[in-house]
Amino acid sequence: MSDVLEKLLQSPRLWRGRSPAEGTGWQGLSSGYPKLDRHLPGGGWPPHALTEILLEHYGTGELKLLMPALTRLSQTGDEDAAHAAGWIVWIAPPFEPYAPALAQWGMNLSRVLVVRPKRAAEALWAAEQALSSGNCAAVLLWSEQMDDVESRRLQLAAENGRSWAIAFRSVKALSRSSAAALRIRVSAGDKGTDLGILKSRGGRPAVIRDYASAPEQ
Repeated sequence: MSDVLEKLLQSPRLWRGRSPAEGTGWQGLSSGYPKLDRHLPGGGWPPHALTEILLEHYGTGELKLLMPALTRLSQTGDEDAAHAAGWIVWIAPPFEPYAPALAQWGMNLSRVLVVRPKRAAEALWAAEQALSSGNCAAVLLWSEQMDDVESRRLQLAAENGRSWAIAFRSVKALSRSSAAALRIRVSAGDKGTDLGILKSRGGRPAVIRDYASAPEQ
């Protein structure tokens, strides 16, 4: 097999028909939650791609969902998932990141950058630049202005910079198309936080009840 074809077949952008047991051909970044990982192609967050987290409102546990993976990236990176160690960049967060809480998770605070653009367009530009720089392990973006074209730009920047892009959006964006490799809705459940996998490249939609609890044997 030629090098060009082999490289193409390993791309996370390529969908290949396969049975569920065959796997994806690429390794994901473990979320730290077994109930979630078993539903994600590659066993974790899609590498070098855009993940969208959709919420009723901010502050409903979205950071808890991401912290195990972000913490590992801030410490040493994750070579198994093809992630290089780098900066964890927060762009336009609606709150001030609480350093003691991040440190309690094990986050390397020296790898954290917070960017506060004045306008929404500047936030999207900053995210694209950070992702494509090749120096960021992950870029978190809070934006109410992103559309399909801009999501494609972020997806491409994540691929080019070999970085993980995470965009937090309102559930109002559910009806809008997106180039994200993964779209997850976060909502309160009867026993904990539920996740709805709305779109998963190489995978299937699913509902995960109380995702942080131990999986049933």
